[in-house]
Amino acid sequence: MTLSDLNTLLAARHSCRAFSPDPVPREHIEQILTSAGRVPSWCNAQPWNVVITSSTETERFRIALREEAMSGAPAPDLPFPTSYSGVYRDRRRECGWALYEAVGVERGDRAASARQMMENFTLFDAPHCAILSSPAELGPYGAMDCGGFVTAFTLAAQALGVATIPQAAVASYGPFLHRYFDIPEDRLILCAISFGYADKDHPANGFRTDRASPDAFVDWLG
Repeated sequence: MTLSDLNTLLAARHSCRAFSPDPVPREHIEQILTSAGRVPSWCNAQPWNVVITSSTETERFRIALREEAMSGAPAPDLPFPTSYSGVYRDRRRECGWALYEAVGVERGDRAASARQMMENFTLFDAPHCAILSSPAELGPYGAMDCGGFVTAFTLAAQALGVATIPQAAVASYGPFLHRYFDIPEDRLILCAISFGYADKDHPANGFRTDRASPDAFVDWLG
């Protein structure tokens, strides 16, 4: 693979917010997982553990997750950001407004924006979901290693024509996920990755976010 090939994959990957119901073949999912497992990790600990739902199980989980989100209180294993300020706030807002514009949510329409937010808890109709966890004893370094796994998972999926969206929102219901999937309490649930084939005609998939140039995040020395 050349750098140009990698850049093509990176540019093509986006957070898919509407999926077709067609399941991904098991062998393709296994290829994605094998590729993602090649990322570097602290002391080669490879701390990631992944629960993958079949299309049938995803439907059951989708119903249970939405019910939990409608009635339960968020309680993530990993503390969420306390705030977004400066450029981080600006980027977050730009992404949110671009999505709302794409799906026809007008500014100030809180009911419509709430309905769109709830799409997180139907997994955007994805046929599969991956729940990613790391040993609590590894703390931030285990979580950092799993961030590399998420990146590799999404790129490997893109290479096979499979769309993805990493979701912190799903992980906000940590106790529910521990119970539902029987995930041990000594593991931190970090995020979900919903995946499948994109519904290319859905307006939610019609926008792309910008990326900062290196000048915005690099301090050159020497």
